Amino acid sequence: MKILVAGATGALGKQLVPQLVTAGHEVVGMTRSVAKRDALRALGATPVVVDALDAEQVTRAMAEVRPEAIIHQLTALSGGLDLRRFDRAFAETNRLRTAGTDHLLAAGRAVGVRRFLAQSFAGWPYARTGGPVKNEQAPLDPRSPAALRAALDAIRHLEEAVIGAEWTEGIVLRYGGFYGPGTSLDGPGSEHVEAIRRRLFPLIGDGAGVWSFIHVADAAEATLAALERGHRGIYNIVDDKPARVADWLPALARAVGAKPPRRVPRWLGHLLGGEVATLMMTTQRGASNAKARRELGWAPRHPSLAGVFAERTL
Repeated sequence: MKILVAGATGALGKQLVPQLVTAGHEVVGMTRSVAKRDALRALGATPVVVDALDAEQVTRAMAEVRPEAIIHQLTALSGGLDLRRFDRAFAETNRLRTAGTDHLLAAGRAVGVRRFLAQSFAGWPYARTGGPVKNEQAPLDPRSPAALRAALDAIRHLEEAVIGAEWTEGIVLRYGGFYGPGTSLDGPGSEHVEAIRRRLFPLIGDGAGVWSFIHVADAAEATLAALERGHRGIYNIVDDKPARVADWLPALARAVGAKPPRRVPRWLGHLLGGEVATLMMTTQRGASNAKARRELGWAPRHPSLAGVFAERTL
């Protein structure tokens, strides 16, 4: 199958492209950076330089490539995420999930794309009511804080546009938080590991927020499985062990040789870290991978974040 991967040079794209090639697919990697063309060739993809926010460029590229499938992995998150300014940090990603998605869908429809996969997120978008672990049918948050609304609206737009595209098989992949090569959680020197080592990642309140993670290699394997065996709809792509912050953060600190995280009351966490960080630490819900396991025949090779780090010498 000829596949266009939009966002092929991101942490997930770098894992996904070689897996697609190994599986026998012809891959065209889309990037807006001329400087990344050689990197795409090294991964086994044919590069195409396109700004996803320019509809004309996307249309021209799609007419030239004429893919059978599109995998939309476009984001603009390159580390240094400031949760106190979450809306600013996600502004470009929100545009890629709205206008960028629309451009890819319109151009894909014009050339008869048969399958369209798109990246979404599992975790904070879920409603913060009911049980701690959500499946794909659970509602998204109807009362999100102001700082999260634009990002949540963009996720809703992407998911509804992709699943609602009746002319193609639209599949949404709600990934957990990434860890592994090229991410902010990738051993010594990576952003969040160093923050944990320096005790700059405090435990806010009761730490009852539940987080779901996924190793980027596992996320790539799940994406390949969804391409080949998935059906229209949504899949949570997460590891086997959603965990409370109060459990995974101290365990990760031990695994990387750090002192236990500082504990701060909720009011102080809100003052220091802002509303978004406090919500994620205390009321966020995790996600179940049961549907992906059942329908895609996929299972993560890395069952838990803390377990992977505990097995390493860091």
